[in-house]
Amino acid sequence: MDFDLENPLPFSHDEDTISPLFNIETHHMPSKTYLQILINSDFLINIRESTISIILQISQPFDSPFLSYLAINYLDRFLSFHSLPDVKPWILKLIAVSCVSLAFKMKKTEYSVTDIQQDGGTIFDIETIKRMELLILGGLKWRLRSITAFAFINFFVSLFKFKDLPLQQALKARATEIIFTAQNEIKILQFKPSIISASALLSASHELFPLQFSCYKTTILNCSYVQKDDLLSCYDVMQEIAKKEYESILEMVSSTSTPVNVLDVQMSWSSDNEPIEEDTSVNAISSNRGREDNLTKRRKIITTIIDDNT
Repeated sequence: MDFDLENPLPFSHDEDTISPLFNIETHHMPSKTYLQILINSDFLINIRESTISIILQISQPFDSPFLSYLAINYLDRFLSFHSLPDVKPWILKLIAVSCVSLAFKMKKTEYSVTDIQQDGGTIFDIETIKRMELLILGGLKWRLRSITAFAFINFFVSLFKFKDLPLQQALKARATEIIFTAQNEIKILQFKPSIISASALLSASHELFPLQFSCYKTTILNCSYVQKDDLLSCYDVMQEIAKKEYESILEMVSSTSTPVNVLDVQMSWSSDNEPIEEDTSVNAISSNRGREDNLTKRRKIITTIIDDNT
């Protein structure tokens, strides 16, 4: 069976079967000390950032953000339990290649060693990759069927009781983008996957449906599976990430567009950097792929969806 990040265990999402996911999600997180170690070690942060960069580069030709997300999940869990005292660039590449290879195997996608080493540089043979895979598997305690934020997204969306499927899909799509982007932020590593999922949905609903945001927030806070303080803290981190994305997009647009277009982006945020109702479709998008084109496309799609359902 193909591994699905939204359904990591072989059952459907309903009230009777969602509980096990909440019960075991901490088994698929980095160690509790990982974040503090990263904060105190520029060396480890550089290792993480460099390896993530290689993973994204390797994964890009396959056009599968879920593949790279799973590989980075493996990376963080591995680094949190396995020290790397002396790291050379080729070792980082070997770790990246092995994490992507394991993700491919879990997704049951056909690939070859050559496929994931097309960027040049050091080329590893199958046996070398297998040895590193075994080392990573040990660090992961052989738990490759990762419980991530995507495993909870359908459950939390169902709490909102959408009557219009297109609006529900728009919210889920934006929350998915936020989860992808947030993975690179080390502050997010302290939160459980379910909290990341709920916070991403809140952030997305604040952008897309500001008038209903208060209702959605109350609904999630009242969920028995959610710890209120953790949710609010994670949501604040999500807003910080959104602010950084906004500033990055604004800088990009400022250097390539007319003053009128720059003003259009600026008007999508209030003076305190919170999204407001006007032009809510100007959202943060992946920093690794055609952000300006995707921004325009999503603006048209989201606007069309919302207009058709109002």
